[in-house]
Amino acid sequence: MNWIKNNKGIAGGIGVVGLAVLAFLAFGVFGIQTAFFDEEVSEDGPVFDSGAASDIASDVVDEATTAEMNEFMDENDTPLEVTAQEAMPASVDDAQEAGVVVTQFEGTFGPRSHPGEGVAKVLNDGTAQRFLRFEDFATDNGPDLNVYLTTADADADSGEFGVGGQFVDLGDLKGNVGEQNYEIPEDVDLDEFDTVVIWCVRFGVAFAAADLAPAG
Repeated sequence: MNWIKNNKGIAGGIGVVGLAVLAFLAFGVFGIQTAFFDEEVSEDGPVFDSGAASDIASDVVDEATTAEMNEFMDENDTPLEVTAQEAMPASVDDAQEAGVVVTQFEGTFGPRSHPGEGVAKVLNDGTAQRFLRFEDFATDNGPDLNVYLTTADADADSGEFGVGGQFVDLGDLKGNVGEQNYEIPEDVDLDEFDTVVIWCVRFGVAFAAADLAPAG
């Protein structure tokens, strides 16, 4: 204490440096500021390279899609003049042949180390291209959050997520709240990588997760 009293200038300088280091670690390294605000996004449904698009999911069909489906059904000896609600084909294969975007897989987000809610869907237009879409999605914000497809179940131990070779990184989470799309590499087998995880890379923590299952 006597040294501090006799060297107030030096002690003050050390204190300032210490606070600066703590601030750098807290905000620059650990990113604690992200916990205090939401990053909201609101992306429309994905547009495929084929030109096919869907506003939200396969169970909603607009008038243009209805016309396309009528034409398809006419060519396949199916009754015409169906309404938008009736326009969806009887099978996923028929929908893909008609160029309609369908939901192949879907699952519901649940909490892990943080709250999680919303729906994860895999959308496809009949080609090899697929998109992972989040709807009504929300979790806590945090530093260095990424979207993983993993082989572990949503309720698995956190140590099973992020294991080398057992996950596919779809990139940074675009927002912790709202609708968003992520393209899935064509070589990813969704029968194997069938769980979506919001993964904090910095701390090795799963924020939220959803098991995917065939739609319908």
